[in-house]
Amino acid sequence: MTAAAGLQTVLTVPKRFRGPEGTANGGWIAGTLAGTLTGGGYDSPVEVTLRRPVPLETALPVEHVGNAVVLGQDDRHLVEAIPVAETLTPPPFVPFTEAARAEAGFPGRFGHAIAGCFACGLREPGDGLRIFPGPVRDPEDGGELVAAGWRVPLNVTDEQGVVPDSIVWAALDCASGWAHYRSFPPREPIQPPLLGRLTGQVFRRVYPMGRYSVVARAESRDGRKLFGTSAVYEVDGTLVAAAKATWILPRQ
Repeated sequence: MTAAAGLQTVLTVPKRFRGPEGTANGGWIAGTLAGTLTGGGYDSPVEVTLRRPVPLETALPVEHVGNAVVLGQDDRHLVEAIPVAETLTPPPFVPFTEAARAEAGFPGRFGHAIAGCFACGLREPGDGLRIFPGPVRDPEDGGELVAAGWRVPLNVTDEQGVVPDSIVWAALDCASGWAHYRSFPPREPIQPPLLGRLTGQVFRRVYPMGRYSVVARAESRDGRKLFGTSAVYEVDGTLVAAAKATWILPRQ
């Protein structure tokens, strides 16, 4: 992100951080905008609404309006982020070894409509995050969660060697969508829902080459809207980040 005049900056999304073909990964763009509000601090959650797809490799203005930040294009709002006063309730911890075993049941292995996704796509090791959530039993109530073992690539750090919050938000993103995989339309390949809103908070740093559990739960459904929660945990169960998401199923 580069500075422009006044309170406006310019953001260009590199092709690496893509989600659906030709557009940005929703979690990455949400985390990037959230970072402009929090300044890397961990004080409160940020709610990010994705109104339109964000194109790649395009200089887009980012404007601060009151306590909000808006990403736009041609006088249209693409994404809006605002701080919110709420407490996020994460899904329960799943140990890394169990989360890693659950990856064998990842539905996207058998037909992935967004195989190039930075977070959950079938990218080469070290290129994407390769977070493949598969079903696992909820240790608290016996219900179903999805979980994956996240092995953080070395090359996702910034110039200071820090894993930015945008990467952590990307890790929080897709898992809560895959938690609803039984709700996906019966098509081949699977047509997943698209992210409409992500409210997230990062509590602790993530380290390159570290191992973390990514866990998500399907919470409810209202028509084409799917609601879910997700979390990133350290191997000892310490909560690193949490989010709640609204997903939109494609029209039949």
